[in-house]
Amino acid sequence: MSAARPPEGAQHRSSQSEGTPVSAATSLTPAVQTPLRMFLDEFLESRVAVVALSVLGLIVLLAIAAPLITPQNPYDLATLVLTDARRPPGFVGSKGFTHWLGTDAQGRDLLSAIIYGLRISLQVGLMAGAIAFTLGASLGTLAGFIGGRTEALIMRIIDLQLSFPAILLALVLAAMLGQGKWQLIAALVTAQYAYFARTAHGAATAERSKDYVEAALSTPLSAARVAFRHVLPNCLPPLIVVATVQVANSIALEATLSFLGLGLPVSEPSLGMLISNGFQYMLSGRYWISIYPGLALIVLIVVINLVGDQIRDQMNPRLKR
Repeated sequence: MSAARPPEGAQHRSSQSEGTPVSAATSLTPAVQTPLRMFLDEFLESRVAVVALSVLGLIVLLAIAAPLITPQNPYDLATLVLTDARRPPGFVGSKGFTHWLGTDAQGRDLLSAIIYGLRISLQVGLMAGAIAFTLGASLGTLAGFIGGRTEALIMRIIDLQLSFPAILLALVLAAMLGQGKWQLIAALVTAQYAYFARTAHGAATAERSKDYVEAALSTPLSAARVAFRHVLPNCLPPLIVVATVQVANSIALEATLSFLGLGLPVSEPSLGMLISNGFQYMLSGRYWISIYPGLALIVLIVVINLVGDQIRDQMNPRLKR
């Protein structure tokens, strides 16, 4: 008795499936989307954010390569020529190069001074933001995790500090500490760490009641290890959003203090000091001394805020457009 033969259609389909290459079948499998990949894809969908990030990257590259691309070192007083002071854009100086954006009241090449000023603004903003992030996130997480009197003491101090404007605290501290880069950074950190602490406290309080924290506390792990190795990483998304805003605020505060003469010394002109030096010549027609550094400062702050707004919208689904 002969065995039953499968239908011809089934036999045909079987031969087709057996003849399909493994690589072709594998290529039809959808690629795994990691959270980072999804974040980048969504970020690239915003043309404004991409342009802002590109401009910010260009500014960072210019600041890093400032000693290589600028025709003059504005910090080297020996290279300054007073007879070239307050010259209009396009003036060919006694050193033989063209001052494309003109010169300031000390004879500095304004293009070189602006690029170096951007370098200072980024250094001060990033360093102050990083230190304030570390200090504020640690205090806020500690207060939200421990609770009790420690939380009450830390948060009352934070609330008291937040009741004063950041610019007022920065002015008082800068006047007390004196001029200098590290004194300026210390003033900015003291004026801004409370924003990180308040954000971290709210996130840590929400994380403290979750099951994984109770499970971690039931092990021999110390409370500090649980707080900083388990709770703090889950508080990072809102802290990253605050960090982008506070870096821009640090740059604006540094420019304000330098404009008022409480920032960096005269030998290290920042954007705020360049604006201040040219402010008295505005009515005499020498607009370029203040206008060009002011435009550079505005562009830097705007692109950082645009990138920060996009990050905020992606990390908070309620704010997505």
